[in-house]
Amino acid sequence: MIRSTLAHVDLDALRHNFRALEAFVAAGTPAGRRPPAVIAVVKANAYGHGAGRVAAALEQAGARMFACADIEEGIALRAAGVRAEILVFGALSVSDLGGLFEHSLTPTCSTPAAGKALQAEARARGRRLRYHLKIDTGMNRLGFRHDNLDRTLPDLFASPDLDLAAVYTHFATADDEAHPLFDEQRRRFDAAVAKIESFGVRIPLRHAANSAALLRDGRTWFDLVRPGILLYGALPVPASLDLDLRPVLSLRSRVVAVKKIYAGETVGYGGRFVADSPRYIATIPAGYADGLDTRLAGRGRVLVGGQVAPIVGAVSMDMLAIDATGIHVEPGEEVVFLGTQGGQGIQVAEMAAEVGCIPYEVLCRLGSRIERVYDGAGA
Repeated sequence: MIRSTLAHVDLDALRHNFRALEAFVAAGTPAGRRPPAVIAVVKANAYGHGAGRVAAALEQAGARMFACADIEEGIALRAAGVRAEILVFGALSVSDLGGLFEHSLTPTCSTPAAGKALQAEARARGRRLRYHLKIDTGMNRLGFRHDNLDRTLPDLFASPDLDLAAVYTHFATADDEAHPLFDEQRRRFDAAVAKIESFGVRIPLRHAANSAALLRDGRTWFDLVRPGILLYGALPVPASLDLDLRPVLSLRSRVVAVKKIYAGETVGYGGRFVADSPRYIATIPAGYADGLDTRLAGRGRVLVGGQVAPIVGAVSMDMLAIDATGIHVEPGEEVVFLGTQGGQGIQVAEMAAEVGCIPYEVLCRLGSRIERVYDGAGA
């Protein structure tokens, strides 16, 4: 049995977006330079799309490196059959490092303690381990401080058990053009790279550009770029670019009941919606347990019968209500939260704006009890 509320994932759109991003950075790369390769970011269950199926489709499209949040996510990708390189972004202090070796994962080394732990594990196993080095240029989460490299890096580089594969950083304000930290971080990263090279260390690859930076400044592309939400057809910031991206996920359900209410009657918990005239209310079997934000009450909208209908009353755990007055709606009628119907559409950025969050949250919050249905070649 499959519940009525379904997330449809279009694998053809996903592969199209990957190739569109490859073409975009190739077109923007100066002549004589090799275009950066694309690291496909599939952390957080591929932003709610289903990491195993998404990675398999992207590997078919030509992806040669993926990135995930932690070792456990990397192991899940290997279990799904992913063969390409998998970079682990996150900290290693609370993880079993054995998974790196047993599943051929590439770790990020972001602290001196992590470096020592990786060296000890590699030495104990008689193995050499490739890693990416993260430099903290101003995010102040993970990474070796850009202004303390003389003290923190020599021991790491002296290790006979570790091989440097890449150096990277992460921008804190790439989505805010008015903030000066973005350019400051870029300059700090350039200086950190120069400092590392002054130690006599060869840096095989550099990367810094997440989705927002990729759109904002080609100087941050370096050898690799790391699109996340762009792969899924959503923009991290409003942008007017020659970049043809297609939404990958649509969220749909069905009407389970329709009833007439009269002026003065209320709908849902708290009686927040009060009808000012006779209305037809349709009930949908989806709620905050499915990841729908409670702030959609009185703000959000859906498509039903080819028309727009507002969400009214409280979004409860398993249900919500829409005002279907003037729309011919019966039980079983399709309802679209994200996607298109009857020539109209609701995109993830619109839903995010309705509740005052960001598109990343809308997608990543979609609950595990929502079945992901895969469409397109290979589905």
